[in-house]
Amino acid sequence: MVIVESYPVAVAMCVVTMLCWGSWANTQKLTQRQWPFQLFYWDYAIGVLLLSVILAMTMGSLGSAGRPFLADLVQGEPGVLLSAFFGGVIFNLANILLVAAIDIAGMAVAFPVGVGLALVMGVVVNYLATPIGNPVVLSAGVAAVVLAIVIDAFAYRSLPSASKRTSQRGVLLAIVAGVIMGLFYRFVAASMASDFVHPEPGRLGPYSALVVFAVGLFLSSFLWNSLVMARPFVGPPVGFRNYFIDGDTRLHAIGLMGGAIWGVGMAFSIIAAGAAGFAISYGLGQGAAMVAALWGVLIWREFDAASPATKRWLDVMFGCYLVGLVLIIVAR
Repeated sequence: MVIVESYPVAVAMCVVTMLCWGSWANTQKLTQRQWPFQLFYWDYAIGVLLLSVILAMTMGSLGSAGRPFLADLVQGEPGVLLSAFFGGVIFNLANILLVAAIDIAGMAVAFPVGVGLALVMGVVVNYLATPIGNPVVLSAGVAAVVLAIVIDAFAYRSLPSASKRTSQRGVLLAIVAGVIMGLFYRFVAASMASDFVHPEPGRLGPYSALVVFAVGLFLSSFLWNSLVMARPFVGPPVGFRNYFIDGDTRLHAIGLMGGAIWGVGMAFSIIAAGAAGFAISYGLGQGAAMVAALWGVLIWREFDAASPATKRWLDVMFGCYLVGLVLIIVAR
């Protein structure tokens, strides 16, 4: 399988992860006015699964390093497979809540709050499990991100056009999503071998772990997404028949593309973890919050109604995020 052993290359892959994870939600924004996010999410989940299988059958099956995908998958111990699968289930619940928060509050708020919290929790949890990197520098990076989250939430609450009730609901969903999302990566990491070149028996390589994770994500959609369709946070219930009646080729293609974009980011993150460590790989990838906030502010114009003072606070927020990401990279 194709693996990465160079730290600079691993960092570059994490930057790609950051761009992918921070950009996929644009596909949901593109379909927002035409059908509910719950219907978009079915195509998203399918896109993640298809992308993971394609990568496993290509990059995961080529080269002489490690075990090829199918052989690696077959030898995986039941507990290891369950760990990667459960990671997909946990992530899916968090991500559906995050998409709901985007639908209510926009990308410039939902991502910094939700994904920022996920970054903080994920870095701490993964560092405690696999302590790679300078803890002081890593902690300073996490603290800078926390400050950015607080500033962003404060800026959103000051928007004159935001209903107080809707504002609180969107931010609350983002917070819950972030707390849950901070846990999923550890389950995936726990299923993977510590050495991708010479993996220990019973554990998975990155491509097998990605596929099992994606299966968990897709299958759990029948639980999590069905619940949100029946009891949406905003608006009327959504029926399954609407997926087939209201959706056209363009809408389905956009959803599949969104899943594929996120899947590339996840694949690069866990492949890079072999050289960078899980805490740094995950933490840098979750810098996606800054990318998504830029999309929300500059492209979707979500803060156009903000006062000049609020916009200055947004500049401070971006600065804090950038400092935090640099410190996370340097921590290695």
